[in-house]
Amino acid sequence: QLQLVESGGGLVQPGGSLTLSCAASGFSLDYYAIGWFRQAPGKEREGVSCISRGGGSLNYADSVKGRFTISRDNAENTVYLQMNSLKPEDTAIYYCAAATGCGSPKSEFGSWGQGTQVTVSS
Repeated sequence: QLQLVESGGGLVQPGGSLTLSCAASGFSLDYYAIGWFRQAPGKEREGVSCISRGGGSLNYADSVKGRFTISRDNAENTVYLQMNSLKPEDTAIYYCAAATGCGSPKSEFGSWGQGTQVTVSS
């Protein structure tokens, strides 16, 4: 069974950067597309970014396009989310999850991690 663990969150000032990691165990990441999602208090969980199994297709929400970069290192069984030019509205708990493809609806993503908190504040 695939298990995912997020890390790398923290407190950062507006305009700053953070890199989040999604580490897998129990199964190889090669079999899965990996998506990053975030959830702010009182809001629904939303998709942020997704990377295909081979890494050839990268998807970004319009709100983060040009600021965030998703990547994967299958040899290390890890997916990363590099976040630059952070804004207060990026504040949320960030989760990673797995699916057969980035076109899968949110309900078909699984193996959700515990989440990592990102707070953007001056």
